[in-house]
Amino acid sequence: MDHHSVQLNGIFQALADPTRRAVLARLGEGPASISDLAQPFDMALPSFMKHIHFLEGSGLIQTRKQGRVRTCVLEKQQFAAVEAWLSAQRALWDGRTGRLEKFVTKAQAKGD
Repeated sequence: MDHHSVQLNGIFQALADPTRRAVLARLGEGPASISDLAQPFDMALPSFMKHIHFLEGSGLIQTRKQGRVRTCVLEKQQFAAVEAWLSAQRALWDGRTGRLEKFVTKAQAKGD
């Protein structure tokens, strides 16, 4: 398995969890402290930190510590990797459905 596939596996695994998706959506508005990010969730801070570490490990976010405050920001490069993979899959399936449509159209024309 190449590095690109391993990278995507971690990203998609991170995106599979609704809490992590909500954190990413919030970070789409701009950087936020971990305490601000954790506030809407009904879970203990250590449990929430597991989500932060998972997102950071997948490369979707980066954390920076200033004094006693740890701030999270999105890492846009990882989203570009996901978009590239999804675009390739979309092109592949668009081609397949186009060929299927031509095949069905020809078959219907022959049947008439």
